[in-house]
Amino acid sequence: MAFRRLNGDSAGAASPGAATAYPTPAAGEGWEPFDHLLLAMGGTPTRPALPDLDAYGVFGVGTLREAEQLRRFIDQEHPQRAVVVGAGYVGLEMAEALVRCGLQVTLAGRSPEVMRTLDPEIGTLVTRVVQDLGIVTRLSEEMTALETVALDSATAPATAESAGGSTRRVTGVVTTAGTIPADVVVLGLGTRPNSDLAREAGLELGYRGSIKVDRTQRTTTEGVWAAGDCAETFNLVSGAPDWVPLATVANKTGRTAGQNIAGGQVTFPGCLGTAITKIGDVEVARTGLQVRDMERLGLDYGVVQIEAMTRSHYCPSKAPLTIRLLGERGSGRLLGGQIVGGPGAGKRIDIVATALHAGMTAEDMLDLDLAYAPPFAPAWEPMLIAVRGLAKKL
Repeated sequence: MAFRRLNGDSAGAASPGAATAYPTPAAGEGWEPFDHLLLAMGGTPTRPALPDLDAYGVFGVGTLREAEQLRRFIDQEHPQRAVVVGAGYVGLEMAEALVRCGLQVTLAGRSPEVMRTLDPEIGTLVTRVVQDLGIVTRLSEEMTALETVALDSATAPATAESAGGSTRRVTGVVTTAGTIPADVVVLGLGTRPNSDLAREAGLELGYRGSIKVDRTQRTTTEGVWAAGDCAETFNLVSGAPDWVPLATVANKTGRTAGQNIAGGQVTFPGCLGTAITKIGDVEVARTGLQVRDMERLGLDYGVVQIEAMTRSHYCPSKAPLTIRLLGERGSGRLLGGQIVGGPGAGKRIDIVATALHAGMTAEDMLDLDLAYAPPFAPAWEPMLIAVRGLAKKL
């Protein structure tokens, strides 16, 4: 087998067996033989097919360099109105950061609630948290265009370098419901697997265009492996193919591929999409399946949602906490969970993730011996209260 080496540029060209390439400026072009090839090309920020995405004042945040450019723009241009397009993890975190920079922020997203990885009942709570920070939410709206004007002597940035070659400046975001004025626009529309090279080389693609692999991270072509955000994985609860572009998953799949390439025999069982973020002082976390997953899979499920406090009621640092758990009727198996609450709430999701990995039922969890002290939890741990409620519904 061989891959084509191109001078100074990543590219791929199919040869019998397999092919890909990586930048090797000093080596020149040619074909390199290999026994094993690992594709770890990551993900690419999603960008809509719209004109003027390169306008001055429009930013992505896929790299540290882009974040530095945004920070420099704010310091030099002193914008007042920001629009963040995309209401997922990145969009929410960027919206909060811009508020802290003193900007008036509008968050625009296609879904009725923020964070589609949450059930709507929890997403609604998070939307309120966002609004309480002073962020205007424009949900159920899709961006259809950018409103721009030509750069001239009155609107030109302080330096030509700052403009990055742009000839136009953004002035607004056009959505399906109207135009939102903007001095700066941040695109947080998620990511897609960087799998074009693999497709061109003839490898089979899987879920959402990611590179299809088995549980050893081997692709459909002998000797070629894939790991990280470009590769498919498996949902640990359903067993179905999945694509989860998270650092924790990338690290584990990379380790699995490396061990197998080195002669080991290990597998990666899959993941739960466990994730956590913080918006203001409120922590948000999720793991496992959500309602739309269970309906797609045709599972008979039960749901419980409880309100509690993060600490004992007499602790001045206590904060509200909402836990939502989902399980399968009949088997009693835990299927997923979501949490939103004050400091100390979010990491409780690891209890749910551990139970999911162990295949526990709600009944199995009832007598878990979880740590208690008033500064950390009430005498009755809220997670156990939620588990008891779920067990009754299953």
